[in-house]
Amino acid sequence: MKALLLCFLISLVTAGQGLSSSKPNIIVILADDMGYSDLGCYGSEIPTPHLDTLAKNGARLTHCRNASMCVVTRASLLTGKWWPSALPTFEKTPLLPELLKEQNYRSALIGKWHLKGHPMDRGFDHFFGFLNGFTDHFAGSLSYRLNREPFQDFGPDYYSSDAFADRAISFIEKPSEDPFFVYLSFQAPHNPLQAPKADIMRHRGNYLKGWQSIREARFAKQKKIGLFPADATLPAYPKNLPTWEALSPAQRDLEDLRMATYAAMIERMDQAIGRLIASLKKSNQLDNTLILFLSDNGTDSFSVVDKHMLVKGKLPGDRNSNWQPGIGWAYASVTPWRLYKISQHAGGVTTGAIAHWPKGIPKAQTLHHPIHVVDFLPTLLATTGSDQKRDGTSFLPLLKGETPGTPATSFYQYMDHRAIRTARFTLTEADASGWELFDHQSDPFETKNLASQKPALVKTLASQWHQWWNTQSGKKYRPQSTANSPHYKPQGDQGSGKLYQPTPMPSHLSSRYPLPKSPSR
Repeated sequence: MKALLLCFLISLVTAGQGLSSSKPNIIVILADDMGYSDLGCYGSEIPTPHLDTLAKNGARLTHCRNASMCVVTRASLLTGKWWPSALPTFEKTPLLPELLKEQNYRSALIGKWHLKGHPMDRGFDHFFGFLNGFTDHFAGSLSYRLNREPFQDFGPDYYSSDAFADRAISFIEKPSEDPFFVYLSFQAPHNPLQAPKADIMRHRGNYLKGWQSIREARFAKQKKIGLFPADATLPAYPKNLPTWEALSPAQRDLEDLRMATYAAMIERMDQAIGRLIASLKKSNQLDNTLILFLSDNGTDSFSVVDKHMLVKGKLPGDRNSNWQPGIGWAYASVTPWRLYKISQHAGGVTTGAIAHWPKGIPKAQTLHHPIHVVDFLPTLLATTGSDQKRDGTSFLPLLKGETPGTPATSFYQYMDHRAIRTARFTLTEADASGWELFDHQSDPFETKNLASQKPALVKTLASQWHQWWNTQSGKKYRPQSTANSPHYKPQGDQGSGKLYQPTPMPSHLSSRYPLPKSPSR
């Protein structure tokens, strides 16, 4: 009888979690290296019903900008500062969970950290995940921690996205009268491209139609669902990407497997998020939980370890492998934008973001107003009634349906890629190949370089960028060259990038993930 009474009391507490206070629970879900069009609600053919439902019952933030690189976005997200000053002063800057702790929030980081120090020294009450940049999705790594202790309990059924969702659910279901902040930092679909074989095989053969066909289909859907005007046209085909028709059957076979694995990773992540949402519903917490979803940068266009993987007899999907998406599928993934991870062109910094908060914001919104990842910290604090001045500005009024003002100027830099975006113009540079100027009001996909026509404007915007850089970094701009990097190479799609050479499927490995007898074409 006492046990039944105890269970009843616990259920009452759990049912009221987060609702005894006007402050919302907060969940920030960060995908890793996922492109703009990879969700169904942003044009994809990949099944993502749970994230699509969040968008339908909340808001799509169609012009949300990240910082083009994992660690840079994460630093700005948690500090609300532009990264040149956020990284050097990271240890001295109060992070989002530290500020939320002042509002009696309990906080957990589940997944990837990839910043200095340990998250539990920076305001998080609980940590499960890994400290470095990436790990094997099945076997983890030595950088995994459960709170402060090393974690190596990777059983035969371990998979990162599943485990991260399980831990997040355990945290939010813990009885408490205090609101929670969960930073759910997935590694998917970051390399290594790995997923359970059954998941991969559901997508096998779906991509034999090629990356141009997928890009065109996604763009058509994007126009149909209201992301872009019906008369919009895609940018020209990249000069550094061979046509699908030029590939051999063996190249197409392995490229299909590469993308089938990537798609399986995204579908699996969506399923994990679905279980989290189901838990919130069960405990009556969903209505007063603000969920923000985004990706930390555009898709990884590189494929630098293909030959090494084949020497080891490893294919995309395999345990202990490390395949990347490559330029072809990155091109489809960032539809309709140009360029990819590390670039400051729109394909590198634009994420298909979602906001969901039934108690706090209207549903079925498609919001085109530009925002930046530095705006997340002040926005989240604003929901608690706190006003913390940082580089970013709260977009809570935008979410609540208020008319936005003039878009703020935003700044970008990583290695020898950089940009400044004003309300009308984008000045950007890829691979240290010179400034390009675009009028993104009339040319949102950055196809018509106006630099030679407007030299005075180029000079003015370049001066503003350098002033920002000098103020933020305190040093002269001396970028690290992508040409000298073992991981990143020039990727310019208008001639500066090296031609992509897809890897053919070795005949002796082709039966490991066999193509269906009647593949989708």
